[in-house]
Amino acid sequence: MDDMLSGVAPAADKAEAAAKSPYRVLARKYRPLDFSALIGHGPMVRTLANAFAADRIAQGWMLTGVRGVGKTTTARILARALNYEVPGKAERPTTEMPEFGLHCQAILEGRHVDVIEMDAASHTGINDIREIIEASQYKPVSARYKVYIIDEVHMLSGPAFNGLLKTLEEPPAHVKFIFATTEIRKVPITVLSRVQRFDLRRVDAELIAGHLGRIAAAEGVMIDDEALALIARAAEGSVRDALTMLDQAIAHAGGGIAADAVRDMLGLADRSRVIDLFEAAMRGDVPVALAELGRQYDNGADPAAVLGDLASFTHLVTRVKLVPDAAKGGLLSEAERTRSRTFAEALSVRVLSRTWQLLLKGITEVQEAPKPLAAAEMVLVRLAYAADLPTPDEALRRLAGDRNGAAPAGGAPASSGGSAPGPRPVPQMRALPGGNAAPAPRPREATPPATAPAPPPLASFEALVALAREKRDVALVHALERQVRLVRFEPGLIEIAPIAEASRDLAGDLGRKLGEWTGSRWVVSIAREVATPAPTLHEAREAARERLVTDARSDPVVAAIMAAFPGAEIVDVRPPKTAANAGLTVDGGLPADDMGETAPESGEDDPF
Repeated sequence: MDDMLSGVAPAADKAEAAAKSPYRVLARKYRPLDFSALIGHGPMVRTLANAFAADRIAQGWMLTGVRGVGKTTTARILARALNYEVPGKAERPTTEMPEFGLHCQAILEGRHVDVIEMDAASHTGINDIREIIEASQYKPVSARYKVYIIDEVHMLSGPAFNGLLKTLEEPPAHVKFIFATTEIRKVPITVLSRVQRFDLRRVDAELIAGHLGRIAAAEGVMIDDEALALIARAAEGSVRDALTMLDQAIAHAGGGIAADAVRDMLGLADRSRVIDLFEAAMRGDVPVALAELGRQYDNGADPAAVLGDLASFTHLVTRVKLVPDAAKGGLLSEAERTRSRTFAEALSVRVLSRTWQLLLKGITEVQEAPKPLAAAEMVLVRLAYAADLPTPDEALRRLAGDRNGAAPAGGAPASSGGSAPGPRPVPQMRALPGGNAAPAPRPREATPPATAPAPPPLASFEALVALAREKRDVALVHALERQVRLVRFEPGLIEIAPIAEASRDLAGDLGRKLGEWTGSRWVVSIAREVATPAPTLHEAREAARERLVTDARSDPVVAAIMAAFPGAEIVDVRPPKTAANAGLTVDGGLPADDMGETAPESGEDDPF
């Protein structure tokens, strides 16, 4: 049954009565009793309240939504509102029900003679509908309306729907119909056109977490905020699922509920460890990624759930990149908020989209694989190696460069006469022991041994940042751009002034990595006192951007546009794509107009 709850005040029975009564699960114990108790469905409640106040009550309603969002509970509350009666106080239908009326208790318990609940999954035929049609001709026994609640109405057969149409369109004045379904597309349009439809959407995770906290307090159970957030996210908008998991967590923990207990119960991994796994995969560090996955698996995490958490974090990073305020969610941990911003600044949308596609396909593979751990490891291997692959536009540029700068395969240059190249010679065949034939290898031309190209020299601090981006070291790129003020830069010597938030090991790590990347020794020193500290690269970009925005705002054309559209803002200033700036580069050599990503301050350059 699709239930949901609102306010946390179940009927408080006395201790003795509670001890004698059988145990009821939380999903039943804390079911809403009136419209004010529903959570997450304000538009529907407001519409019904206005309709009842104006005496514009329809003859039927269709309640649709996923499992556990409150369809059946809403239907019972609506039946209670239709038949609400308190002698001397309430004599007409109303959505304001401050106290129990004559019929309320029986309706909410599903045993009122004039409120008939039918499960269409077990009563699908025309004969069942014929009984409803015949019984609807008689007036209610004691209530104001005879209400028919048909759950999972999409299960009715075609003849049953057709038999219901006439009565549904012109029912007797004392009859009301309330339908509930999870498959609204299977309900004929002829039925939908005769009723008012309400879509009960998934309840927001923050509302569910607050609701669970109130219930836990009413039950006298101590539970961590992080544990509430884990349950609310796992419920996926279903209040009943959340209450069921809370019931299970209370039994699993045997007392106070901690986040670790909920993770063990649900087979989830620690969010910070999931982020560490994400960073290792994006860095292309396969040994670290596989080792972290193995540790999470040993601690009881499900491989498919780990990949699902990776996909969720990828989605979070993408949202933060496009909508920075997304990092302010109330259910996010501090690690998720801070590190998602770091990855959003470092990773491009193209890399994040590719990661999402690989994970989405990998989750299905893990769920279907006979050995889920092995399948998850292979997904991480693909993810790590894909992090080093060029994006399609980069591959096209490299291919075009090879074609323009290299001789055709075979060593013969193309003739200047423009004649078409001749067909390739068919390779000769040689016999195999089994009687088959295989192409004989072509004689290779003598070519000088290939030598590894020497790494390019670092001529500037910006070239250093570009090298770190090419090596896909997101932490170092972030530190160099936002946590370092350059004092002096010479080949083999760098003097920096880190800000307070910078790592203490930054200088040592930078010198070691430069030695590995360039093959030469670099000395990185820290300046203790700087008279006029230079801005960081990020600060310099922001200042340049502000100058561009200020110049644009003073332009007469832009000023006229701003005056014509009150409230408009200048978000960014980008140079036009012309031959004059086609070769401009930002942050290590990527073209400024590549794929429309023109502004280095936007963070679109791909450090991975």
